[in-house]
Amino acid sequence: MHHLLRKQIILQAFICLVAANSLFAQKELNRLEHDDLPYFFGLTLGYNNSYLHASKSSKFLQSDSILVALPGGSGGITIGLLATGRLSDHFQIRANPQFIIGSARYFTYTLKYPLPGEPIYQKKTLPANIASLPIHVKFNSDRIDNFRVYVFGGIKYDIYFSSNTTVESAKEVKFKSSDFGIEGGIGCNIYFPSFVLSPELKISNGLSNILIPDAANKYSSVFDKLQTRMIAFSLHFED
Repeated sequence: MHHLLRKQIILQAFICLVAANSLFAQKELNRLEHDDLPYFFGLTLGYNNSYLHASKSSKFLQSDSILVALPGGSGGITIGLLATGRLSDHFQIRANPQFIIGSARYFTYTLKYPLPGEPIYQKKTLPANIASLPIHVKFNSDRIDNFRVYVFGGIKYDIYFSSNTTVESAKEVKFKSSDFGIEGGIGCNIYFPSFVLSPELKISNGLSNILIPDAANKYSSVFDKLQTRMIAFSLHFED
């Protein structure tokens, strides 16, 4: 988790520094009217890494049928739209509906008493294609030539299209069909003659428990609560 976050911070800093250095060498200021527009639109492309934060149940502590139960995650591709409205010289409000593809979650188990023919080590993978609607408030720094930095925070609502999947693993650990959470991050605006490029790093935490309890299923009953976590790196292309 921390290793991935460091890599994404370094990547974003590198992109911002390279682009800023190139634009600072130019004397011409690009898109001076952009910051005064009452609203504008854009597209989002990105990559994310999501995983689950798990709280074990009392049954896991009392029973030794499952010795180890650990959640994991994987990366996914983000495609989205962007709509930003001007509130003041430094504040904006933004909606960024996104579709997240291929962001699977999985669980690894170590069994003490496997059934006949059942492996001791188990991995249950759950597909998780997600439609996400984040609403953010942005605070922008003063513009320096063709560059500025911003921070943002807000809320999100997620819908899981794979909640009713026929994958066998999803029948053993079931998710609710929606989630609610908070998120925040940092980015920079880089002004080119025809568009504004905004590399951005975001951390997202789900607040609700997405686990559907199933006391009769040993793979599900070891957990009391599952909450989503995500780190995302995005490139916004604004008009």
